[in-house]
Amino acid sequence: MVDRKTVEYIANLARIKVKEEEIEYLRVQLSRILDYVDKLKQLNVDNVPVTRGTFFTENILREDEVKNSKLNQEILKNSPCLQENHFKIPKVIE
Repeated sequence: MVDRKTVEYIANLARIKVKEEEIEYLRVQLSRILDYVDKLKQLNVDNVPVTRGTFFTENILREDEVKNSKLNQEILKNSPCLQENHFKIPKVIE
């Protein structure tokens, strides 16, 4: 059970100001969190494989392949002004 003194101590460590009316609310919340952690400690995880992260041990992505595409020509058709197969826009920075 978290007491008022512990809440004040944690707030001091975190360098946060806690209003007088917030102390009781935080005390209850911290107590609930610690109670939940205690419940988790009781779980039997002996047969659960260790997870070291969400990274993949091998590349599951496809290889990059160069392909001819006429998509850029279709996109450029939408431009009001072109210059050498590129969009031409007004100067933004002088």
